[in-house]
Amino acid sequence: MKLHDIAHSRTGDKGDTSTISVIVYDAADFPRLDAWLTADRVAIRFAGIIDGPVDRYRLPTLGALNFVLHRALGGGVTRSLRLDQHGKSLSSWLLDMDLPESDDA
Repeated sequence: MKLHDIAHSRTGDKGDTSTISVIVYDAADFPRLDAWLTADRVAIRFAGIIDGPVDRYRLPTLGALNFVLHRALGGGVTRSLRLDQHGKSLSSWLLDMDLPESDDA
């Protein structure tokens, strides 16, 4: 199962910082997402793509997690030579993560 099977995403950017919100379709899936999708897992997923830390913010009432990826856009929209200066495709890469079959992983 992929992360996109239980959640969708919204993204934003400001300067060299990208934000990715991961929102579950069904509130019953939020505890699983909350336990499994850590800032460390997101940082590992984007290793070699981002140059800074990842912060995670919980929004349980919305069934969402918001990740702030620092130094993620190659200097920012007007300075980057990356194909996706806005970081929109970063959410697709994140949502393509495999979810473990059990909550233990």
